[in-house]
Amino acid sequence: MVQPLDTVAVAASDPRREQPWAELGLKADEYERIREILGRRPTSSELAMYSVMWSEHCSYKSSKVHLRQFGEIQQETPVGKMLAGIGENAGVIDIGQGYAVTFKIESHNHPSYVEPYQGAATGVGGIVRDILAMGARPVAVMDPLRFGPLDADDTHRVLPGIVAGVGGYGNCLGLPNIGGEAVFDPSYAGNPLVNALCVGVLRHEDLHLAKASGEGNRVILYGARTGGDGIGGVSVLASETFDETGPAKRPSVQVGDPFMEKLLIECTLELFAAGVVAGIQDLGGAGLSCATSELASAGDGGMRVSLDLVPLRDSSLAPEEILMSESQERMMAVCEPGDVERFLEICAKWDVEAVVIGEVTETGRLEIEWHGERVVDVPPRSVAHDGPTYSRPFARPAWQDDLQQDAAESLRRPADDGELRDTVLRLAASANLCDKSWITDQYDRYVQGNTVLAQPSDTGMVRVDEDTHLGVAVATDGNGRFCKLDPYAGAQLALAEAHRNVACGGAMPLAVSDCLNFGSPEDPAVMWQFAEACRGLKDACTTLGVPVTGGNVSLYNQTGDAPILPTPVVAVLGVIDDVRRRTPTGFVAPDQAIVHLGQTREELSGSEWAHVVHAHLGGHPPRIDLRAEANLARLLVEGARGGHVTSAHDMSEGGLSQALVESCLRQGIGATVSLMGDPFVGLFSESAARAIVTVPDDRLDPFLTMAASLGVPAGPIGRTGGSSLTVTDRFEIPLDELSAAWRGTLPAAFG
Repeated sequence: MVQPLDTVAVAASDPRREQPWAELGLKADEYERIREILGRRPTSSELAMYSVMWSEHCSYKSSKVHLRQFGEIQQETPVGKMLAGIGENAGVIDIGQGYAVTFKIESHNHPSYVEPYQGAATGVGGIVRDILAMGARPVAVMDPLRFGPLDADDTHRVLPGIVAGVGGYGNCLGLPNIGGEAVFDPSYAGNPLVNALCVGVLRHEDLHLAKASGEGNRVILYGARTGGDGIGGVSVLASETFDETGPAKRPSVQVGDPFMEKLLIECTLELFAAGVVAGIQDLGGAGLSCATSELASAGDGGMRVSLDLVPLRDSSLAPEEILMSESQERMMAVCEPGDVERFLEICAKWDVEAVVIGEVTETGRLEIEWHGERVVDVPPRSVAHDGPTYSRPFARPAWQDDLQQDAAESLRRPADDGELRDTVLRLAASANLCDKSWITDQYDRYVQGNTVLAQPSDTGMVRVDEDTHLGVAVATDGNGRFCKLDPYAGAQLALAEAHRNVACGGAMPLAVSDCLNFGSPEDPAVMWQFAEACRGLKDACTTLGVPVTGGNVSLYNQTGDAPILPTPVVAVLGVIDDVRRRTPTGFVAPDQAIVHLGQTREELSGSEWAHVVHAHLGGHPPRIDLRAEANLARLLVEGARGGHVTSAHDMSEGGLSQALVESCLRQGIGATVSLMGDPFVGLFSESAARAIVTVPDDRLDPFLTMAASLGVPAGPIGRTGGSSLTVTDRFEIPLDELSAAWRGTLPAAFG
């Protein structure tokens, strides 16, 4: 039986009504706080709004005490200042020549487990709208992914759908997918991680922010109609009971329409160009609840909305469901009265439905009506920004010492050159190191014609200006194994690797966005991992001089009591003055010197060798030296600018062995190298702050002099050429054999 409309007046006159606050995820004290804020019990519509806006996903209530330290990092880069940062839809940084770039990474983990295709697809759609809302044209996407073991049934259930969703949505939008990761580990079984990143470009003067100011300005909802998708448990508010003949619960995963989103992008960019947008917000998580409360909260007044004016594709939706619907491809704009006609004309041109649903007021309240009756009357900041803040207990777990004492350096190593050769092939064919073309070939990497580097390169790069050849590069990295061994150092190593990969492409690293994927915040061990990772990131960003522009936190990633590996995925964005001077990842010509940069130590704990050969995780991760990382990055960038370096590949997962494998196979150019000291350590150590580069003979001495002046250890270890990967006096592997091992894994698993 459907309840009568629960208005503000009814709520005031019926204070003792039982409400399903617990079913909506609120704690008892949170519900009581809502009653205190309002001076009465909330209406069912207000309860719906608070429940989702105060959720972990929207309010960051368990994480914001740790995230605040990112605001202490200097908000300047070598190129210019940050134009918008943490708290906005996405960070915006100056890259010179009057251009700015906005980028952000977010998660869509849980929806992608429930419905892999739509969960992943709408994750892409949501992050694209965040970028669009800043006034930027989206120009590229990336997708760091994590799955359970390659041979697990659930991996075979979710991976094809997730990959198809990422590719299907991004390809339809005409956005190149220029990079990402695909990592396999047992901890992600039953809880895949689907992180999505988008990059957008704008001129400085085109920046737009999410705020509703100016009394009398109109509030316009435009885009797709609102349906029942993405509501999930909130539908308990619409009915007292669900029985066989009653309404079914609404689907909890959103359904995407990339063609509608493409129209929305072009329509919104024309609205910006016409100067008819005074404020804008995309509708993603929490739908209208989020858009109305955040716009009103960030403005200088209030907002009044008539919910019955919202265009619906399901006329049976109750007001609570309309507020909570996460239907995709929708935006909300604030427009001056004199611009409304032009606004609606532009929307009609693009066949995008647009309706004036409210106006900005001076009341300081968010007031929402349903057929003339008020169902919401709240202080908007109490919904959007002043939710609960928890300082959850955290403690270093008792098992951490034992884990760190179980070092991989004591594990059995290859006994002879034949075993050393076999290990190179085994790692090259392993799930985490093998060729990911089965995945990336489903993505259009070159649409728009501005892609300069894309998978399998270490970094993705796009051209920003066709005349000056200004460009930007982005890399994402994250090693959950290192983070479990030491979350402080592990987070720094993730940042260092992404920073290094951007520099390997020839771009100067400028800024960071992060997606922090962890288990339950109610577990003190998980919260310790989270707190340490945040502290590590803040310290490393401060040392490297790269501000955090924003990002996302995803908690409760676990199956039963078993959390995922702590997985901070770090995205680094860099700028390159001329993309024609970018540095490729693979060898480009025979008979060039291969130069080893950085210092190799016996650091095998947490390595892919330990994981693949011994299924082992223990010890301490590689030592982090941020000054060495900064010096290496400078050398790589200056080497590219000066034309000294013809290719560059960082050394991280799989060490020198994997760097050589991938460099050789990129264009089928072999290599012969000689290793000093223990060849096993030389090949498979995962020491940080290292890379291999190729240098023409006539540039070798100047390059080595440059390296010495920057304090970067550097020395030739071999030459490119031939049809095999050869380690002198140890082994030789024909490239055909190497290619078969590296390229065969995913096709064998998925067909």
